[in-house]
Amino acid sequence: MKEEVNLNSEIFIENMEKLHTTTLGIQRLQNNLLIKEKDVVRWCKNKIKQSNAKFIRQGKNYYIRVDDYEITVNANTFTIITGHIKK
Repeated sequence: MKEEVNLNSEIFIENMEKLHTTTLGIQRLQNNLLIKEKDVVRWCKNKIKQSNAKFIRQGKNYYIRVDDYEITVNANTFTIITGHIKK
């Protein structure tokens, strides 16, 4: 079960320049989120910056929920691992 923590989004946003993903991550994000953006990192950053983004930390990952999306980010490396559409 994911537990919501009092993660200040400003702290996360301060580390935004560290966000990145792998080649496989790009493909996974495009497929899972049904986006055609080539720069999926920029797309994710824009979503994460939205005021309605909710931050959840479970173990080594952050789960950022915004609109109908959930973006999974490794808390130590700030690697965007995957994303999913939530309805």
